[in-house]
Amino acid sequence: MAKITYQHPDGTETVVEVAAPNTVMRGAKLNNIEGIVAQCGGSAQCGTCHVYIDEGNTLPLPEMHEAEDDVLCGTAAERRPTSRLSCQLPVSEAIDGLIVHLPTTQI
Repeated sequence: MAKITYQHPDGTETVVEVAAPNTVMRGAKLNNIEGIVAQCGGSAQCGTCHVYIDEGNTLPLPEMHEAEDDVLCGTAAERRPTSRLSCQLPVSEAIDGLIVHLPTTQI
């Protein structure tokens, strides 16, 4: 179980606990968090689960794979150095306290 904070573009935050082996994307969908569309269901093909990892993050996240990197080149919101696809971020106790910022648009 990990506590994840989803910060919306207006600055409001939703904090939820998500169990492994879900992903950060699946945690958003399970908790009805708006701003994560996830059209492809988590296969790193659509980019509609784009998030920005908090710049102060020190938690261990998996390396970005080539497919994720390619998809992030075509997201609706600008790509930043902290951009990730939330479907590629597995939940574990190691990421307890993760903060992700939602972009203004996914489509």
